[in-house]
Amino acid sequence: MAPTKLHQKLFTEALVWRMLTGALIGFVFITFFVIGVDNPDHEWPEYWKARPMIVVPITGAIAGAFFDFMHLLRRQGGALKLLGIILSLFGCLIILWLGSVYGLAGTLWD
Repeated sequence: MAPTKLHQKLFTEALVWRMLTGALIGFVFITFFVIGVDNPDHEWPEYWKARPMIVVPITGAIAGAFFDFMHLLRRQGGALKLLGIILSLFGCLIILWLGSVYGLAGTLWD
């Protein structure tokens, strides 16, 4: 199936790189938390590390996609550009935080 014009405009190389960057940031971020646990609680599941190591990079990729889609606002001039930058960074932090909370729910986030 050939890609449509909408597909070509939405799924750009910049989107892929920003999503990969967001996933890498999420992976590095959660790795510090997971590796820092020396004595996990005996009530936690045996493979408790798998959930945050999967969920947080996925939400990091979603944050990267959000950052890319906010480029429409950031490329405007003046106050809209500043608003776009602020919303992009704030939105990415919120998405990554929510992913971390969900990934660590029931273990480190009680």
